[in-house]
Amino acid sequence: MLLSKLEDAELIPFCPEDHAFGTPRPTMDLIETVQGVRALSNMTGEDLSGPILAYAAAFFEKHGRIDLFIGKDRSPSCAVCSARLYDEAKNMLSSKATGLMANEAKKRNIRCADAEDFRELA
Repeated sequence: MLLSKLEDAELIPFCPEDHAFGTPRPTMDLIETVQGVRALSNMTGEDLSGPILAYAAAFFEKHGRIDLFIGKDRSPSCAVCSARLYDEAKNMLSSKATGLMANEAKKRNIRCADAEDFRELA
């Protein structure tokens, strides 16, 4: 259904997590830290933000004319307004946070929507 609404557009598929970590990837959560919002591995606590942020910056530089970003809802990388954000003790702060790549799209003033919301808006 979503693809039919975009049939006249050029689509550029992306997945920063698959690019950085492969599939299956380590599970991660967005955590509010003193350094800002970071994607931390649930298994090791390792900060996985760097590869996601590097991918996002390179992706948007390569594709400089993007006018719409449709992110995967609830993704710590791609959610526009549905990611879960936790504090460092793993208490949920919000279920309406923005993933790391979606945040980069917003910084570049690209129109953004979660896939679930876009289906309803389109």
